Amino acid sequence: MIAGTIVRLRVAREVSPYGFFVTDGTQDVLLHYSEIVGQKIKPGDDVEVFIYFDTDDRLSATMRKPLITLGEMARLRVADIHPRLGCFLEIGLGRQLLLPLSELPENKDFRPVIDDEVFVILRNDKQGRLIAKLAGEDDFMTKVFRAPSDWRNRWIEGWVTKTLQMGSFVLLDGGVVGFGAFGMIPASERNRTLRLGERVRARVTFVREDGRVNLSMVERKEVGMLEDSDRILTFLKERPNGAMPYSDETPADLVKQRFGISKSAFKRALGKLMREGIVEQEGNWTKLIVKPSEDGAADAAKGPVQ
Repeated sequence: MIAGTIVRLRVAREVSPYGFFVTDGTQDVLLHYSEIVGQKIKPGDDVEVFIYFDTDDRLSATMRKPLITLGEMARLRVADIHPRLGCFLEIGLGRQLLLPLSELPENKDFRPVIDDEVFVILRNDKQGRLIAKLAGEDDFMTKVFRAPSDWRNRWIEGWVTKTLQMGSFVLLDGGVVGFGAFGMIPASERNRTLRLGERVRARVTFVREDGRVNLSMVERKEVGMLEDSDRILTFLKERPNGAMPYSDETPADLVKQRFGISKSAFKRALGKLMREGIVEQEGNWTKLIVKPSEDGAADAAKGPVQ
């Protein structure tokens, strides 16, 4: 009997107050009363059970159906986190599966949090106990489908399967088509840090010949410029005297921290507001051209002062 497999065994005998021992003819394991599901059983019956190790490292059986079996890949929810051991995943048995710390990103900001969902493969460790291994790119390639060319500029949701400084890999939802399509969000197209196992929404910027896609978390420039200029204008209206200590010369990291956009996007949005006569720059400051109204907010909707 191998932990992680579903097998059909014969009920050998009942041992009260624990449960029944089930056997393959060579080895017996305990099927605890609490692990019996859906039917009364008696010696001589054949039952289908999942084999696992209990908390005392003893091989045991359950009639509950797991969310994953040995060698399979599945997306499992992070139920708990141990800072020295790793993530514990929900597998539908009332007990959890360890995804070891060695499988997680070195950068703690990239690691999953509770309720994130990660793709893993169920393995046995050297002692035969069940353990999760993070699914890699090769594991996905046999299951994913080629993204259609009309996906370009479409916003699609998916799960982050790997995240690095250079970018994040995402398995996009397949719907009724199949398992999913594989894509990547380059670091320059992320508007925030992404975690392994995080749910993300991104725009397809390019469909490659191999069926994979390039992704972005930001709108197209013309759409993004409108949103960014609105964000800046709202910020200015909330500032004293309608002025802020940010301009074309502000370092990119400060722009990212304050507005959540790139330096180039910030400059495009400022340029739009200046062309429309709504703001002007003086040194390292940007301010509304119109005077603040009595309630302290600048009324840019009236346009520039004549």
